[in-house]
Amino acid sequence: MNETHYISSELLDLQTIQQIINSNKKLELSDEALLNIKKSKEYLNKKMENNKTPIYGINTGFGSLCNVEISSENLSKLQENLVMSHACGTGEYVPKAIIKLMLLLKIQSLSYGYSGVQLQTVERLIWFYNEDILPVIYTQGSLGASGDLAPLAHLALPLIGKGEVYYENGRISSKDLLEKFDVEPITLEAKEGLALLNGTQFMSAYGIHILLKSYKLCYLADLIGALSIDAFDCNMSPFDPNVHLVRPHGGQIKTAEHIREFLEGSEIGANEKKNVQDPYSFRCIPQVHGATKDTLKFVHKTFKTEINSVTDNPNIFVSEDKIISGGNFHGQPLALALDYLSIAFSELGNISERRTYQLVSGLRGLPDFLVNNPGLNSGFMIPQYTAASIVSQNKQLATPASVDSIVSSNGQEDHVSMGANAATKALRIIDNIETILAIELLNASQAIEFRRPKKTSELLESFLASFRNTASFVEEDRVLANDIHASVAFIQSFTIDEELLFSN
Repeated sequence: MNETHYISSELLDLQTIQQIINSNKKLELSDEALLNIKKSKEYLNKKMENNKTPIYGINTGFGSLCNVEISSENLSKLQENLVMSHACGTGEYVPKAIIKLMLLLKIQSLSYGYSGVQLQTVERLIWFYNEDILPVIYTQGSLGASGDLAPLAHLALPLIGKGEVYYENGRISSKDLLEKFDVEPITLEAKEGLALLNGTQFMSAYGIHILLKSYKLCYLADLIGALSIDAFDCNMSPFDPNVHLVRPHGGQIKTAEHIREFLEGSEIGANEKKNVQDPYSFRCIPQVHGATKDTLKFVHKTFKTEINSVTDNPNIFVSEDKIISGGNFHGQPLALALDYLSIAFSELGNISERRTYQLVSGLRGLPDFLVNNPGLNSGFMIPQYTAASIVSQNKQLATPASVDSIVSSNGQEDHVSMGANAATKALRIIDNIETILAIELLNASQAIEFRRPKKTSELLESFLASFRNTASFVEEDRVLANDIHASVAFIQSFTIDEELLFSN
C-alpha cells in the first residue's frame, strides 16, 4: 500500500518531493488545507452575490480586456473560454515526470486558500495525480510573465473534458477518459480558470526536476574528477585544506573535501610526482566545481520559496476582506535563477571536457588516445570530439533567456521574464552534462588501466569495478557510441545516499 503525503502549509522541500516521487506516495488534502480552500471559496461566493464592482478576472475580461465587464450569467463560460483559448502550446511534449510535478505544485499552491477555487477542482487534480492521469502539455507557449499561461491551460483542459491525457502507457482524449471512469467534467466557477492558469508551476516543476538532477551531477562531477586526477597522475597538494581555508567559499571547501575523501589511500596519489603543477582543469576543480555548488545553493533557495508560494492572481485575503490584483505570477526570480544555473552547469561540462582532452593527449606516460597501437587504432580520439561538440552547444544554450522581453496583450503585459524558455534550455544543458561526464568517466577508467599495477583509492576501485560491468576496457577499436550510451545509463542509474546528495 502506498504511503500518503498530506497537502498542508508545511514547507515542501527537495527531500520531501524526492520521497513523494520515489515512494510513489498518494496525495491527500489535510484538514487545514480543506478548511483554507472552503473558506476562500465561501468568501468569494459571498462577495460576488451583490457585488457590481469590477474585480479583475472574476467579472472582467483578461489582460488588455480587463476593463470589459462580464455579466453574472456568463461567469462560468468566461472561465471555460479562458482555459480553452489559452491552450496554445506547441513544440515538444513536456516529460511526464515534469507534468506530475506541475500537478503537485499547482495543488500545493491552491491549497493555501488565497485562490477562491472549488474544493472539487483541487480534488480532481489530486485524482489525476494519484491515478497517474497526466495532461498532455507542450514545451513552447509561455512567456513566464502572467504565469505559465499556455502550459497551465493544457494542464487544466482535462478538468473540463478537453485536451488529451497520458494514461496507462497511452494517450487518450480527456472526454473519453472521464467517460471511462463515469466522471463528470468540472463546471468552472468565478475566478477558477484564472487561478488554474496564473502561476509559475511550469517553470517551477522544471526547476525542481533540474535541481534533483543537478545535486547528483555535482557529486558525480567530483567523483569522476577525482578518478581523472589519479588517471592523469596529478599532485594532491592543490586539495590541501589550508589552500581553501584562506579563500573560504563554501562550495570550494566542500569540493576539496570530496576530492580528499575520494582519493584517500590511493597508491597512485601517494606516488612521487615528476610534474610540479597540473593543468587548471585538474588543479582548479575545487574552485570551479565549488562555484557551481554555490550557484546551486542559491537556485535551491529561490525555488524552495517559489514552490511554497501563491502565484495566481488576484489573491483573496479572507481575514483582511480584500481581493487584490498583483503580480505574483511573474517569473523573473525563476528566470534569473535558471539562467544562473545554466551558466554554472555549462562550466561544469566545460572543465570536464578539458580533463578528457588532457587524458587523450599522450601525456604523463599515457598512450596517445588511450589505446594500444595508436595509429592502427584511433582509440578515444572521437569521444573527445563528441564531448567538445556538446560543450559548445551548452555555451549557446547558456545565453540568458531572462535578458529578453517582448510586449504582449496589447501592451498590458509589457515586460515578461522568458522563464519558461530558461527552464527548457536549462534541462537540455543538464541532460548534456550527463553525457559529458559519461565520456570523462570512459576516458578516466581507460587511463587508470595504464597505471596498473598501482591502484587508486579503495572507494574509486569499487566505483570502477561497478562501472566495468557496464563498459569494459577497450583493447582495440570498436563502436564507442555503445560505450558512451552505456556510460550515460550507468550515471543515470547510479544511486547516491540522500544525506550525501543534498550535502553538496
